[in-house]
Amino acid sequence: MQLSFWGAAGTVTGSRHLLAAHGRKILIDCGMFQGLKALRERNWQPPGFIPAEVDAVILTHAHLDHSGWLPLLAKSGFKGPIYTTAATRDLAEVLLIDSGHLQEEDAHFANRHGFSRHQPALPLFGEADARAVMAQFQVVAWHEPFDLGGGMSATLYRAGHMLGASLARVTDGKTAVVFTGDLGRPDDLLLPEPERLDQADLIVCESTYGDRRHGPSDPEPELVEIVHRTSRRGGAVIIPSFTVGRAQQLLWHFRKLRDRGAIPDLPIYLDSPMAATATSLYQKHAELLRLNATEVEQMCTTAHVIHTVEESKQVTAWQGPMIVIAGSGMATGGRVLHHIKAFAPDHRNTILFAGYQSIGTRGADMVAGKTTVRIHGEDVPIRAEVAQLESLSAHADWSEILQWLRGFRSAPQQVVIVHGEPQAATALANHIDAGLGWRTHIAQHGESLGFS
Repeated sequence: MQLSFWGAAGTVTGSRHLLAAHGRKILIDCGMFQGLKALRERNWQPPGFIPAEVDAVILTHAHLDHSGWLPLLAKSGFKGPIYTTAATRDLAEVLLIDSGHLQEEDAHFANRHGFSRHQPALPLFGEADARAVMAQFQVVAWHEPFDLGGGMSATLYRAGHMLGASLARVTDGKTAVVFTGDLGRPDDLLLPEPERLDQADLIVCESTYGDRRHGPSDPEPELVEIVHRTSRRGGAVIIPSFTVGRAQQLLWHFRKLRDRGAIPDLPIYLDSPMAATATSLYQKHAELLRLNATEVEQMCTTAHVIHTVEESKQVTAWQGPMIVIAGSGMATGGRVLHHIKAFAPDHRNTILFAGYQSIGTRGADMVAGKTTVRIHGEDVPIRAEVAQLESLSAHADWSEILQWLRGFRSAPQQVVIVHGEPQAATALANHIDAGLGWRTHIAQHGESLGFS
């Protein structure tokens, strides 16, 4: 077997791992690069392999850093199936179509206002491209092997992290490779802990939080303090949020806090049609959640959903305490940018980031204390309070990763570390060496490893 790395190697984004064996080429995830400009520019470059030669894709979950280059893969000649779970298929459709639509909107906006360096500004892919690639998705059941050809098969197991997310175990009957995708947490609010596997010859393991331990898992005391502090100032809490997973966690936390009177009865808005659609999918796939049917219904009815641009503008113009949850989670696009432009210059408000912020994103800049960020060609002053909730992370930290790895009966030949910034990847390698004594390797972009 030969495994090459064309994304999420040396960085935490753009996951693309190509497994070649027995005359077959299987791509595990096909993500979009996000964050730093040098990374984003990779989205426009050839992927490092010939898309038409890829026989199949296994998609571990729907987040765009794992799925967002699929429309380009298909446009570049890939004709094969994309295997994934039912919930991931449903969420990927929402995320990809929305991403294509937003990219088209952003390109039109840039062209109208003339602030793009490119003439004309173009989307990476459009809504039609996203709809077209969905025809190649094939849903597979949990725990049931599916044929990849050449004597190879794969099986998907629950990974936690987000609705429908999976671990992928690929084997040729002799050698087994396990891909973690993104590994969830054992005490996730909405999802059960990642399933334990007991055997692998090679483990390809994410390392997003490989250098960190999460703080207390309950963010509610901090949420209570932030909401009270901001409302006393007469301000609004603006939450840039990932629309799948994080938005639903926030809705459930706010529902519980409001119901027990821990926070004021403020207006709560969910300003993201995509997040609203994704929330309805949590109802559709409620069997994958820790919540019962009543709790799922309560979560889904916590906020007033904003559908139209006109409604969103009305929220932006509102003067007074409220909570607004809007995409995107790292302030890289979407309606939250308009809210940040409107609310960040006012010291009464709070911009609350609910999770990891990749290097090079507006979210990372704001959390680091930058006093201005550039939005739609304008330098926006940041006078609002900026806060971050790291306890809401959907990624396992290094101790939780080691806890999951201890489920294997014996050491693999190697643990290949991916999907992390260099410091995080190195730290996780050291933790695995110290805690388990297993051999590790930190993948590099474009690198190819042979194993059997």
